[in-house]
Amino acid sequence: MTKFTELGLDPKLVTTVTEAGYETPTPIQIKAIPLVLEGRDVMGLAQTGTGKTAAFGLPLIHQLLGNHDKREPKSVKALILAPTRELVNQIAVNLHDYVSGTHLKVRTVVGGMSIKKQINTLAPGIDILVATPGRLIDLMDRKAIRMDTAKFLVLDEADQMLDMGFIHALRRIAPELGTPRQTMLFSATMPKQMEELSRAYLTNPAKVQVSPPGKAADKVTQGIYYSPGRNEKITLLIDLLGHDADSLSLVFSRTKHGAEKLMKTLVAEGFKAVSIHGNKSQGQRDRALAAFRSGEARVLVATDVAARGIDIPGVSHVYNFDLPEVAENYVHRIGRTARAGAGGDAISFVSGVELGLLRDIEKVMKIDIPILGGTRPAEEKRPTRNQGGGGGRRGGGGGRKPRAHGGGDTRSGQSAGRGAPKPANSSKRRRPRRGAKSA
Repeated sequence: MTKFTELGLDPKLVTTVTEAGYETPTPIQIKAIPLVLEGRDVMGLAQTGTGKTAAFGLPLIHQLLGNHDKREPKSVKALILAPTRELVNQIAVNLHDYVSGTHLKVRTVVGGMSIKKQINTLAPGIDILVATPGRLIDLMDRKAIRMDTAKFLVLDEADQMLDMGFIHALRRIAPELGTPRQTMLFSATMPKQMEELSRAYLTNPAKVQVSPPGKAADKVTQGIYYSPGRNEKITLLIDLLGHDADSLSLVFSRTKHGAEKLMKTLVAEGFKAVSIHGNKSQGQRDRALAAFRSGEARVLVATDVAARGIDIPGVSHVYNFDLPEVAENYVHRIGRTARAGAGGDAISFVSGVELGLLRDIEKVMKIDIPILGGTRPAEEKRPTRNQGGGGGRRGGGGGRKPRAHGGGDTRSGQSAGRGAPKPANSSKRRRPRRGAKSA
């Protein structure tokens, strides 16, 4: 069994990781860390929840620890780009743990926060910057940051950056970075455009893949319930949540409006629920996530803005109240459970207008998702609606709204209806398994 001490990392980093309770490196870490330490450009493909942040973060920090160059004003030594505020903040939390006890400084810049404060934070120069592309460009336009000193570039969840239209931002940012530089690209899925992206920004990259693109984490148990429409879905969700009242449950809605209405319905039914979506300020998002993380709120209702920005090992259930319009996003949604070695349940509600979306998901996953209950509805044509689920302004980590292909039943929220199929053996549904922590 490989240990962190065998990967060639600085002893300080190994001690930090060990004291944090991490026992053994994950497969993506075992494969990627030595390559990054060699100075290779790396393209890493792995399921969500498998430790990608440590796979690039630990060897990046190792190399920076050996660089004792004085920080220059407004300078950055390493840049990590991520598509959403939540993911930026989650990456930074992990990196802060890794650099504990060292001289390295980690900072974040995202939209929705005071740009003046961010300018002041960047003024002395920093080691690692984690940023959304839009806000970074805002700071570059204001001459508040120097990118020519950055000799490391990490693109995390690069496929979502492509889907959200950040390719134009990357084309603006990349030429400003220092050369030569080391570039790492990490993602859970591999759309066709990723090859083009890798050719443009990586030099002779080593490809690291620990599972086929589109594959869910091994310990996620998936299932679907057929449900005619929104009211029946609400009744079904309330019933399922009631059987797991002490668990942390993440519920995905397709639209911002739908997420807010659903959260208020659950609160009215007595659940401790909060929501995050593109209409929430950064402060509101942070407070909602903090309440969910601490267990003060047991249910978090979110749009796809949260699909890749939540790393809470205690999430035991993910409910797809609406199926995602982009099939690959299903992988990221259900990856919010079964993290850090635990098990988890991913349950989806499928109406007539979502049958086509279900086929797309099963094609990407290369599986037939088990049917847990309900009667298959007649297939309906998907409406075309321009309602983004988790977009935002350029500086807010959102970029262009996802292309609208239609989706689940998006009628305005109403009180819970009747007639939803009863969950099969819901009282006997398993609890998530607990396992060893992984970095």
